Amino acid sequence: MADDAAQHPNNFSQTLTLEQRSTSSKKKNKPSKPLRAFRNAFRSFPIIAPACKFPSLPGGRFPDGKSLRVTGTLFGYRKGRVSLSIQDNPRTVPTAVVELAMQTQALQKEMGQGMVRIAMECEKRPDKDRTELLEEPLWTMFCNGRKMGYSARRDPAGEDLHVMEVLRAVSMGAGVLPGRPDLDDGPDGELAYVRAHFDRVVSKDSETLYMVSPDGTSGPDVSIFFVRV
Repeated sequence: MADDAAQHPNNFSQTLTLEQRSTSSKKKNKPSKPLRAFRNAFRSFPIIAPACKFPSLPGGRFPDGKSLRVTGTLFGYRKGRVSLSIQDNPRTVPTAVVELAMQTQALQKEMGQGMVRIAMECEKRPDKDRTELLEEPLWTMFCNGRKMGYSARRDPAGEDLHVMEVLRAVSMGAGVLPGRPDLDDGPDGELAYVRAHFDRVVSKDSETLYMVSPDGTSGPDVSIFFVRV
């Protein structure tokens, strides 16, 4: 586990050394222009938070699911939306990046209370449609039982890759990265992050990420559910 991010250099122009995913795990087809335009428009959607009953989800780990350990990073500028990066390990290119329907400051507040349950819902597809769950472009997001709005998947962008590169030596930890010098983000331009190992449990029409606490120490209890309903 590396030291706090305050010691990470503000070097966003460095050469990327992240390992590429295997060919079989890469997305075979690029999204169509209309879909890319829709994802870009998504960024302008308002974040809504009406009271809503927490969706019906499995209460524990799926006994018939397949489990593996991955690296998950929640990161975002203090006045921006938080993103979730999923990697095979800290040294690889992300397999998926999801922009959550939640401000970074709001998520930090929830994590400060000790427990975070994030549910991402999308509609079921016909059995013959073999689209993988984490390839879905859009989800309805709930956090601790409250409907937050819409979250969108995106292919890793240049800035996502640079952040993962800066955090390459960090296996678990939380901290702040200095803002990019080429962006005018004002006094709150710093980028906050939380990185941890997650147990990823895959079952039919659902995937769940359970944060693993380092060395059994007490920390935020975070679970992220991806579900087709």
